[in-house]
Amino acid sequence: MVTDIALLRLLRLISPSLPIGMYCYSQGFERAVNDGIITNVSQTYEWLEGAMVHGIARVDLPLLVRFYSAWESQNEAQIQRWSHILIAYRETAELRAEDKHTGQALARLLASLGIEEMRAWESCVETTLVNMFAFASVHWQITLREAMLGYLWSWLENQVLCAIKLVPLGQIAGQTLLSELIQKIPSLVDTALEMPDDALGSSAIGIGLMSGRHETQYSRLFRS
Repeated sequence: MVTDIALLRLLRLISPSLPIGMYCYSQGFERAVNDGIITNVSQTYEWLEGAMVHGIARVDLPLLVRFYSAWESQNEAQIQRWSHILIAYRETAELRAEDKHTGQALARLLASLGIEEMRAWESCVETTLVNMFAFASVHWQITLREAMLGYLWSWLENQVLCAIKLVPLGQIAGQTLLSELIQKIPSLVDTALEMPDDALGSSAIGIGLMSGRHETQYSRLFRS
């Protein structure tokens, strides 16, 4: 069981108020709305479900498992190896930049809280959000499963907030989406915990396509 302090630290880590800039990113969602692919609640649900099942749950979550283990054992070689692999999984310049910028922002925050070993990651080109999230979880004694649940919830909440602004959707519609999609999170975490290395990899092709098109979108609210 996660302790009270560990739980509070997890809530802090996944809070929308955490100053790492996640609110700036839609991960291609904005372009999908701009192109008329997403126009209503049901299409939003299909997009987010697909992104969770075929993207986040097959890349971010299983790599979080591997980073968590590497930080627990202080295995620098494995940390570097999985950093390179994660960056290679990001299909577009926008997605790579998002990962680097949010990861470096989290590293700076952790360093400012007195965690000196994060200084080296503040400007490292191989810094990613998943890696820094895993480190913080290990450092703050958040269990792996709780960290994975929190990570996926944080991603989903941010994407629903994007949908509320962009589609646009009402607040009630956004909460309905969260209620439906949150039920999928535990099983996705279970699958990611057992996923072998040769099963890693996203098949959420639409995110890559829309992210690439978003890079040249004339008018936009989000950085990606």
